[in-house]
Amino acid sequence: MFIGPSDPPDHPDDSPAEESDDLTLSIGGTGGVASGQIGAYRLLQLLGEGGMGEVWLAEQKKPIHRTVALKLIKVGMDTKAVVARFETERQALALMDHPNIARVFEAGSTAQGRPYFVMEYVPGLPLTEYCDKRRMTLKERLELFVQVCDGVQHAHQKAIIHRDLKPSNVLVVEQDNKAIPKIIDFGLAKATGRRLTDNTMFTEIGVMLGTPEYMSPEQADQREQNIDTRTDVYSLGVILYELLAGVLPFEIKVLRAAGLEQILRVIREQEPLKPSTRIRSLGPASAASAERRQEEPKSFIRHLQGELDWVTMKALEKDRTRRYGSPAELSADIGHYLRNEPVLAHPPSSPYRASKFVRRHGWAVAAAVSAVVLLIAFAATMGFQARRIAAERDRASRQAEAAQRIANFMKGMFKVSDPSQARGNSITARELLDSASKEIDTGLAKDPETQAQLMDVMGEVYESLGLYPQAQPLLEHALDIQRRVHGPRNPETLKSMNDLGWLLIDEGHYAEADKLSGRRSILGERSWDKRIEKR
Repeated sequence: MFIGPSDPPDHPDDSPAEESDDLTLSIGGTGGVASGQIGAYRLLQLLGEGGMGEVWLAEQKKPIHRTVALKLIKVGMDTKAVVARFETERQALALMDHPNIARVFEAGSTAQGRPYFVMEYVPGLPLTEYCDKRRMTLKERLELFVQVCDGVQHAHQKAIIHRDLKPSNVLVVEQDNKAIPKIIDFGLAKATGRRLTDNTMFTEIGVMLGTPEYMSPEQADQREQNIDTRTDVYSLGVILYELLAGVLPFEIKVLRAAGLEQILRVIREQEPLKPSTRIRSLGPASAASAERRQEEPKSFIRHLQGELDWVTMKALEKDRTRRYGSPAELSADIGHYLRNEPVLAHPPSSPYRASKFVRRHGWAVAAAVSAVVLLIAFAATMGFQARRIAAERDRASRQAEAAQRIANFMKGMFKVSDPSQARGNSITARELLDSASKEIDTGLAKDPETQAQLMDVMGEVYESLGLYPQAQPLLEHALDIQRRVHGPRNPETLKSMNDLGWLLIDEGHYAEADKLSGRRSILGERSWDKRIEKR
């Protein structure tokens, strides 16, 4: 019910006015009241009327002066069922004390026996209309919606389910330049934990209570009698959908034209589109909704995608066991979104939580990353320098060791010239070479690189003396070592291959020289031919 002036919600699909217990705006008239006075209250103006009641703007002068809203049952509607429902609403409101729920001041009956109660006058606009007229951003709408959730949570703590939550039952007023939503019309409320009145309140089979567009699947199941607080969570999800996207989950015209059975089936069975998908399906028509939220059409869809889609669709789960368990849980998840924290509606994952942490602590993370990058760069530089220095040191050490081995080997070579061994005989270069070639396998076994180099040198010396049979095994052995240590394409390996190739040519073994890994390509055609001519 409206407690205060308002216009029907403005939907992009030009939905018809709701055909429910909503009061319609009406001014003037007495509504069947014999006089303009009910108890201490003077009736000023009929604000609206619905299927079972009237709401009047009234003035109270004693004991305090204030403007109030007075609600009473319409003439001819005082059946047992209606009176029971009216009494339930009166008792439900009397139990609650929350800044986001319209307060009840007094209750009684007229001289004709018509029940009434007096409550806070809320001269506000329906939630969605208020947000649209002030072009509130998505963030501002969510902050306002959180207050609505808090009010519904308070009602649930008093064991009261609203069962007809919708934007027209949430009026927004401004107090101290701050928007305050007020939940009204508990006319369909159901007590969950206590008996509110002595009268029996019941739902007749085949009678649909509530507003179809905001009705939960369990409300749409006429066989379901176990309605709990999660039905209000579903209705809050529809309100959230409309606040964010500017449209309802289902096409209103299609839903209303389908007939009761089809309406109930759609509510129970058909899965709604995600808000971002619904907006995308509207095409250019979504521009108006985007503009009312101070968004560009593309950014509008992008901001709905992801977390806002997840939160909304979790509230709209057909299976109520998969919905948020309470308005407080829904409110908490919206709070997570507003604070850039992980939302419960998304399956937890390390990358997702990390991305939320980065968004929440952007500057700190950027500073930390910069520091880490600098440390890594510094460590990498120092590591590179250390490795280069170590490599230079190791190379120098290897060269020194190789020089020492060569020196020791040469010293051993020339021991044959010791007078005690020579016994006065002269020693030839041939004898020195023969002695060294016998010792080279064992003397330099621990340093194959040096061993191969000396074998290559000794092989060339033998070759220069024309001692080809003695040169060949040394050069072949040197080549084998180079291949094993350095690989086939290393410069040292190619040099040993080159030296052996020339030796084979000098010996006249051209075919073998040519087979030696393509000697013509390695030596070059001109060198090959000149060497053969020389032979």
